[in-house]
Formats: sequence, C-alpha cells, structure tokens
Amino acid sequence: MSVDHRELGRELEFFATTPIVGAGLPLWLPDGAIIRNELEKFAAEQAARSGCRGVYTPVMAKKELYERSGHWSKFSDDMFPEMKIGGESFLLRPANCPHHAQIFAARGRSYRELPFRVRELGSMFRSELSGVLSGLNRVRQINLDDAHVFCSREQIRSEVIVVLDAIEDCYSTLGIAERGYRLSIRGTGQYLGTDEQWADAEDQLRGALKARSIEYVEAKGEAAFYGPKIDVQVRDAHGREETLSTVQLDFNQPERFDLEYTAEDGSKARPVMIHRGLLGSMERMTALLIERFEGRMPPWLAPNQVSILPVGDRHQVEAECLRADLEARDVRVAIAPDGSLGRRIREARTHRDPYIAVIGDNEVHGGAVDVLVPARGGRAVVDAGVFVAQVVSDIKARALLPAAF
Repeated sequence: MSVDHRELGRELEFFATTPIVGAGLPLWLPDGAIIRNELEKFAAEQAARSGCRGVYTPVMAKKELYERSGHWSKFSDDMFPEMKIGGESFLLRPANCPHHAQIFAARGRSYRELPFRVRELGSMFRSELSGVLSGLNRVRQINLDDAHVFCSREQIRSEVIVVLDAIEDCYSTLGIAERGYRLSIRGTGQYLGTDEQWADAEDQLRGALKARSIEYVEAKGEAAFYGPKIDVQVRDAHGREETLSTVQLDFNQPERFDLEYTAEDGSKARPVMIHRGLLGSMERMTALLIERFEGRMPPWLAPNQVSILPVGDRHQVEAECLRADLEARDVRVAIAPDGSLGRRIREARTHRDPYIAVIGDNEVHGGAVDVLVPARGGRAVVDAGVFVAQVVSDIKARALLPAAF
C-alpha cells in the first residue's frame, strides 16, 4: 500500500495548511523546516561545486519584464493578477529566469567570463486552481532550486555534462535509483530559431547524454518553443511520473533581452541560456522523499537525529553529558525523561528518530549507551565515544541508512 506525504506530513508535523492562509500555501512546521533547510544546503553545495555563484533577486517585477521575456503572453492565465503601485504595474514572478537574464545584462560581458553561471533558491508563483492543489506537490508558491548558465554555442555540450554529473550525484545521495531521462525535441509547429540551431542544439544534448552513457527516450514535440531539453522523470509512491530535474536550452530570452558578449575577435555575439535545476522545487522533492522513506528520513535529513532515554532520574546527568557531546558536533538531539521506558521507545520509533540511545545503570558504569536503530532492526551496547563518532560520520557522509552497531 502506498503512503501519502499529506498524511505523514500531518502525523509527523512536517507541514500544515490552514483556510485563513489559503490552499496551496503550506506552512513549514519546525521539523519540516529542518528537512527543507538540509535540502537547501545540499542544493547550494552541489551548485557551488558545479561552478554556480549565488544571487538574490526580487519575487516581483514590473509587468514590462514579463512582457519582454514572453511569460505574460504565454502564461498570463497561470500568473497572479497585476498590482498597481504608483501608476506602474507589477507582477509576482512565474519564473526566475528573466531576473537572471538581467543579472547577466547588468554590465558588458567578455567571452572570458563564459560560462557565466548563477544560482538562486527563489520563490515563484503560479495561480493554480483550487481543484488541482495537492499537499506539497501542487502549490501556489514554489521554492525552486534554480540556476542559469550563459555560454557560447561551443560550450553547450560540456555545460550539459556538468549538470548531468551533478544530477547523478544528487540522486545517488538521495537514494533515488529509479529514474528515467527524456530528451524533448522539436516537432511540428512554431519554434524560435533556425533549423540549423535546433539540429545543433539537439545533437549537443544527445552527445552529452551519450558521453555519460545515460539511456534516454526521445519525446518529439515535447520541447519548449524556445529550445530542446532533458528532463529527469521519477515515479512517486502512487506511480505518477514527475519531472524533478531539468536541463533546458533557451534561444528566446537572450534574443528578447538582447543579451550579448564580446567575442574573442571583438565582435558581439549572442549567448545561449541554459536553465538547470538539480533538486527542482523544495516542495515536490520533500513530498517525494517523505513518501519514499515513509517518513523515516536518512540521518542527515531527520528532524531529530538522536533520542536519548535515561532509564531513571539518576541517569539524567549522563544523558545531559551525551546530549552536550552530540550538540557540540551539530547533531540534533532530544532527551525524553518522562514516562515508562517502553512508552518512550515507542514514541521515538513513531517519530522516526534514526538513533535511540538508552542510558541505565550498566551504561553509566561502563561509559556506554544501549543503542537501538529502528531502520535496521538492531540493538547493541556500545562505547559512548564510538556511538557519537559513528552518528557524526553517518550525518557527514549523508548516509541513506544509519550504521548498524
């Protein structure tokens, strides 16, 4: 039977929705906020490793920006209504890319600066109908791990390979093994750019996939009107196919915003824009992971990583010492001192804590802890220092499962 992230989200207090805030606008509760924060840190590390520099841009802009980018003419039905401020029209952004185009255009650029890579975990807004909103999967405010690369045509293949390597690394760490790659190419209809540009762009995407020996399917007619793309498809716990990551070429916005750089021969050249998302939206990725792990998150993502259970009041001092030792190493810890030991163990299991550390007379005298690891069904008495070192190692390595003691 498949699990539903909406039910687990309520049960484990990861997120909530309230009528007075509105549908499709989830509130991230403290434990859910920890999961999201860890994913955001992971995404930022991966982006930096692949050459992206962080930026911040506003969540709104003048209507003129989205008219020029083409978003208003194509997607106005999915955008929130315009706001009149001081005689000017402003819109909540439906995408981050027009802002990043303006960062590239902030001053003249040289070919020596290419590829120019910027990244932002930015909020964008979609005016979804109430009937299609669903937990974290379909929301009205999307927090997107979003990056854009401005490069020459000759650099497309190598840049796409950089993104594919980063995607593979991310998915390996997150334990998402079942994934498929789809190359969306041009079909019939109106597309921006010449036949030569499209043929070259599609060949470069194919070449990048083949260079990494990635199997893929081609989807004719699924390309955006402004360029071909690679989508990474993952099935959720209900068997529905979702697009998480994407690598998308864009001839449109560089043209619309008249972006250019000075080539090596001194002439002006138009860059290609690559949209690249590693983890996709924080909402959709969190929903997928909650369902995939049935709420029992890997140690590095777990809201509470260690639950310490002193058997009695006389063991409280040792429990506090263990907590201090773990917290000094940035481990998230809680002590549960009250109630029967059996009930407290059940509560820690229900909360999906990766490690449960019981401290009684024998543990105090031996400088040890009685460790339960529910995800592995194991239990062992180990030296307290060994336990702390292993927990820190599991978290630092972003292990999918806690170690067996």
